[in-house]
Amino acid sequence: MARVGPHPAVADVRRAVREALADLQPDALVLVACSGGADSLALAAALSFVAPRMSLRAGLVTVDHGLQPGSAEQASTVADIGARRLGLHPAEVRTVTVGTEGGPEAAAREARYAALARAADEHGAKAVLLGHTRDDQAETVLLGLARGSGLRSLSGMAAASGRYRRPLLAIPRATTVAACRALDLDPWDDPHNEDPRYTRVRVRRRVLPVLEAELGPGVAEALARTAGMAREDADALEGWAESAYQDCALSDIPGSVTLAVPELEKLPDAVRRRVLRRAAIAAGAPSGALSAAHVLAVDRLVMRWRGQKGVDLPGGLSAVRRYGTLILAISPIA
Repeated sequence: MARVGPHPAVADVRRAVREALADLQPDALVLVACSGGADSLALAAALSFVAPRMSLRAGLVTVDHGLQPGSAEQASTVADIGARRLGLHPAEVRTVTVGTEGGPEAAAREARYAALARAADEHGAKAVLLGHTRDDQAETVLLGLARGSGLRSLSGMAAASGRYRRPLLAIPRATTVAACRALDLDPWDDPHNEDPRYTRVRVRRRVLPVLEAELGPGVAEALARTAGMAREDADALEGWAESAYQDCALSDIPGSVTLAVPELEKLPDAVRRRVLRRAAIAAGAPSGALSAAHVLAVDRLVMRWRGQKGVDLPGGLSAVRRYGTLILAISPIA
């Protein structure tokens, strides 16, 4: 008997997109970031179907990183598919120059998001869809676990962050591949996705398959589920820490923050250390350079006070304890 309705994989992706856009007002523009791979191509196809049925406008942006021969032609092909095959408008290429800071993966990501932000600003888009799947989420959790970066790192990627939305975080990569096949779309296989020089590729091609083989199927799903629970816990703890910061802060001006030690001493470790990190950043420490070791060193000034000297922090910041207060300041404290 002939199947009624779309292929199940196509239906799953469309449903995810519809749910992700449910809060948008009619005539809002939604852009999809599309590399041409199965994940983002299935997402673009779903958006082209769902948007007009929700009275939304839909466009596509593909970013040419210029990191391999033929990248410009590939980007042009993706934009052409978006315009001619999927009826998306705008459907355009954004060419970027990738730097070197933070390594090739981080630099490419920074350049890509900057290009997407510019496109969204110029076109007035209310949302930008990203094609990260459940498999990507599992890889992110494993990387966070390996780095020992704490609960926020284990929480993986958010389903929504500002204008960026990730409708496919609960959908496995196999579903996007099946959706493209059902729609007769030919995804592009980025050679970088097979290059073991990239940490994420090694996790995808080597680490996860070993875990699946040794622990049984469902590891990626379990990791993604863990990310969701970790995100809920991290959000709750950070909300508590923000409220506690307001109670502890005696002064909070650019370049200097003063906290009341007696109020800090009342807090659980997880909340107090979040307050200290919040204070260091407010005083001027670069968030990317502020490590857990830095925060623990400041925490010892609160909970293990033996009259020790101050702590040096990134950004030229110093933390010292004086007369029941903790002072974090950029300028040297006499």
